[in-house]
Amino acid sequence: MNQAIDHSAVPIIDIQGLRSIDLADRMAVAMKLRKACEYSGFFYITNHGIAPELISQILDETISFFDQSEAKKMEVSKSNSKCHRGYEPLRAQTLEAGTPPDLKESFYLGIDLPDDHPSVRAGKFNHGPNQWPTGLPGFQKTTTEYFNALYELGSVMMRGLALSLNLPENHFENFLDGAAANLRLLHYPPQPAISQPDEKGCGAHTDFGALTFLLQDDAGGLQVQPANTREWIDAPPIENTYVVNIGDLIERWTNGQYKSTLHRVINRSGRERHSVPFFFTGNYDTLVECIPTCLEDGEEPQHKAITVEQHLMDCYKRTYG
Repeated sequence: MNQAIDHSAVPIIDIQGLRSIDLADRMAVAMKLRKACEYSGFFYITNHGIAPELISQILDETISFFDQSEAKKMEVSKSNSKCHRGYEPLRAQTLEAGTPPDLKESFYLGIDLPDDHPSVRAGKFNHGPNQWPTGLPGFQKTTTEYFNALYELGSVMMRGLALSLNLPENHFENFLDGAAANLRLLHYPPQPAISQPDEKGCGAHTDFGALTFLLQDDAGGLQVQPANTREWIDAPPIENTYVVNIGDLIERWTNGQYKSTLHRVINRSGRERHSVPFFFTGNYDTLVECIPTCLEDGEEPQHKAITVEQHLMDCYKRTYG
């Protein structure tokens, strides 16, 4: 069952107060984040600070990249990379077990580290250089500028989450120091009129990391399933907002108090759909174990302690086989 957006489940939160010098302003936003994270783990944010011009540019570069020929895109194939960077063709990933591969193609970017960087030489998972397509003169500049802007926003939001959990604002500073993140450009062709059973643009899944910031075009297709409803709710694009959701790391940290929620994409618009999710993952050496304030007396953690790196490796193995 699907229903139109329910703003009690996917609220709109003005986060401008998180940048205020007044703690009361930051706490006011944090309490709204807490309610959203406990209820569904999904929310829209406004006054996020990302320039509209940059948002327009990143969508233009996304469209330009996927409009290239398959041969041109394959010049920067992810198969050339040791750190999952580059182009991934249609049906390369299966996010929902037991269903056909996802009807989407993508391009992965991360922090651009040279081969002689200590983390790369140490073999850190997903650490290394980006691949850059040729023939798109503004691509590297725009994606790098956009990545850096979202990276800063991720840090602001993590400090807001700390406040929302009644923790010191700097509680996650070690997690933020040298944090990893990924930018993924996505293209979804229209859903075929006659498709395989259960075929979707993106199968039902939860996100691996800490926070996801999703920029959508106007095609729609995103649906979320809050745990308390078990119904699929449309989360359509709203101008000048991001859809933000909590990932599995935050759910583990909070012992399930904050929800990492199932979501999927079915592009029924009849036209091409483009989106740009930014995944804020954190420092790979961070040990994620239940925050003591998220445990009731006599309650046991639901998950064992795990490093961010091991958690990510397990998640990639599950969805790429």
